[in-house]
Amino acid sequence: MSITTTSFGIEEALSQLGLKEINNGTSTGSANFGSGETIASYSPVDGSLIGKVVTTSPEDYDKVMETATTAFKQWRTIPAPQRGEIVRQFGNKLRELKEPLGKLVSFEMGKSYQEGLGEVQEMIDICDFAVGLSRQLHGLTMHSERPGHRMYEQYHPLGVVGIISAFNFPVAVWSWNTALAWVCGDVCVWKPSEKTPLTGVACQNIIAEILKENNMPEGISCLINGDYKVGELMTHDKRIPLVSATGSIRMGKIVAQAVAARLGKSLLELGGNNAIIVTPDADIKMTVIGAVFGAVGTAGQRCTSTRRLIIHESIYDQVKDAITKAYAQIRIGNPLDQHNHVGPLIDTDAVNNYLNALEEAKKEGGTILIEGGVLEGEGYESGCYVKPAIVEAKNSFKIVQEETFAPILYLLKYSGGIENALDQQNGVVQGLSSAIMTNNLREAEHFLSANGSDCGIANVNIGTSGAEIGGAFGGEKETGGGRESGSDAWKVYMRRQTNTINYTTELPLAQGIKFDL
Repeated sequence: MSITTTSFGIEEALSQLGLKEINNGTSTGSANFGSGETIASYSPVDGSLIGKVVTTSPEDYDKVMETATTAFKQWRTIPAPQRGEIVRQFGNKLRELKEPLGKLVSFEMGKSYQEGLGEVQEMIDICDFAVGLSRQLHGLTMHSERPGHRMYEQYHPLGVVGIISAFNFPVAVWSWNTALAWVCGDVCVWKPSEKTPLTGVACQNIIAEILKENNMPEGISCLINGDYKVGELMTHDKRIPLVSATGSIRMGKIVAQAVAARLGKSLLELGGNNAIIVTPDADIKMTVIGAVFGAVGTAGQRCTSTRRLIIHESIYDQVKDAITKAYAQIRIGNPLDQHNHVGPLIDTDAVNNYLNALEEAKKEGGTILIEGGVLEGEGYESGCYVKPAIVEAKNSFKIVQEETFAPILYLLKYSGGIENALDQQNGVVQGLSSAIMTNNLREAEHFLSANGSDCGIANVNIGTSGAEIGGAFGGEKETGGGRESGSDAWKVYMRRQTNTINYTTELPLAQGIKFDL
C-alpha cells in the first residue's frame, strides 16, 4: 500500500492509523497481504487519490486461508472469557483512535465526520456487547425420557468466518460480525469494499497490534483486498462454513447460490426500500426530523435510508410543505466540515444512478417537488455532490420499487385506514426497516402486529435509520433474512450440538425400544 496524497487534516490521521508506505506493497502475514494488481482509493470529498492497495491473488488467498485455519485450531481452545479480553482490548484501542479512524471513514467514504465518529462508536459498542457475551454463550438443559440420563445442548465455534462488507459502513458492519465471531471462537477473513480499502487496512493494523501484544496468532483476523473475484474465492471455499455478506440484492443472490451449492451457511444483509407511514395522528415536527435525517443522512447511502414517505391524504399537503421547507435548510459540502449536513455520493457511478432514477421517475409520471442535480464549482470538484430530491410518485412505479442508493425521497399518498398504508409499505420486495409516525395506540400496535409491518425492523415515532447494538439487525424477504449485532445473533457464528450422558449401568433405548442381547 502506498499513500500518495493528503488533505483536510487526513495526513495526521493516516499516520496515527499506521497507514504509511509499505515496501513492495505488502507486509508480513495477513494484515495487508497481496501480490496482485493495485487498486486506488479516491476520496469522493475532493477527488484526490488517498492511497493504493495491492490486491490479493489466488495464491495469496490460499496462504491467508492456511494462516487462518491454523490459528483457528488454537483460538477455539482458549476460554471464551479470555477471547473476550482480546476484544475488550480492541475496543479500548478503538477509543484511543476514534477521531483518526472516524476522520478516515468520512474522507474515504464521504459521510459526515459526525457519522464517521458514530460508526467507530458502533465498533466500540459491539466490543462491549461481545465482552459481556463471552461469559454468556449458553446452551439448554432438558429432561431425558430415559432414566439416569442427562441431556443438554451446547455451542461450538464454526471455524473460519468470511466477511464481505459494503462501502457505506466500511468499518461498523465488519465489527458487528467479527467481534461476535471472535468471542464465539471463530477466526475471520475480511474482504472490505474495493471502494474503501484503506479503512480495512487501518482496522487490520489495530487488531494486529492487539494480537501481537497478547502473543495470539495473527490469523485470528485476516484481510484480503480486491473486487468481486476475490469475494468469489470465499463464497466457493469449503474451508469457510459461514459467509456474511452485506451489499445489494443482486450480489446477495450470487453469494447465496454459491454458498448453498456447497451446503455452507450465509448471513445476508441486503437492500432496503424503507418507508415511514405518517398517519393523521402523527406529530408533524417529529415526522419531519425523522424523515429528513433518514432520507439525506449519509447522502441516502444507508441500507436503512428512508426512501418512501406514505402520508395520509388528510395531512398530505401539510407534511409536504413542512418537508420541502426543511430541505431548503440542508447544507451540502465537505463532510469534514461539521456545519454541513450532507456529503458526496461514493463515486460518479453512484451519481449516474441517481440521475437515471430521477429521469425514470419523471417518465413514469412522477412530479419533482425538490429538483435534484449535480453540484459544481468550488468545493464540488470531485463531481460526486448531488442535491437531495423529493418526488411525488406512486408505489407502483418501477423506480419506486427499486432501491436507489442516493438522497431521493418519494412522497406517496394513502386514504382510509392503516391497512391501506401497510399495503403500500409491504408492497416491495425488500423488508429491512420501517416506521410509523402516530400518537394513536391502536395504529401503533397494529403496525407492530403479525399483520402489520413485514420488515425486520419496525419503529414507532422514530425514523427508519439508526440501530442500537443490543437488538438484532437485519431484514426479511429479499433483504436476505440475516441477523447481526445484538440479541441472540451470536448463534449464527456457532454450531449447535446436542449431548446425552448416561450415568447408569444400564443402556435403555429411546422410545422404549427393546434390543436384548
